[in-house]
Amino acid sequence: MSSNGSNTARKMLKIKKTFPSLQNKKIELVQKIINGKGKPKPHINMTTKEPLCKQVIVPMSIDNTNKFIKESSTHITNTNRTLKNIKSDVIADFIHIENKSIVISTNQVASPLDLQSIKKYIKNTHCIEADQIKSPRLPQ
Repeated sequence: MSSNGSNTARKMLKIKKTFPSLQNKKIELVQKIINGKGKPKPHINMTTKEPLCKQVIVPMSIDNTNKFIKESSTHITNTNRTLKNIKSDVIADFIHIENKSIVISTNQVASPLDLQSIKKYIKNTHCIEADQIKSPRLPQ
């Protein structure tokens, strides 16, 4: 047996001693993950326990939503900078499209001042038509 093979066997025995109830297939999977082979694909798992009041909904045309979402990471950064400038504790986490609107998920419920600041930022964005943007609102 090569030193690499015996080394792998020792690691598997160590895992088995640490977790005696673990099945052999699971031990092999853990070993593959440790060695960098067979890593599971990362995915987002999001669970909510209450109504999503921590969102800001900005109705706009579909054309505007598509243009806005293309630069969503830049818009998140700039929205957070805008909110920080008014000394708000609200932080925008991510943006997605929903029913002819963009939905900005935040860490807490936005105040009317936060909503106005977000509206002002979005209307001043150069990639979209400002006259097709309605006032931001919270979910109902």
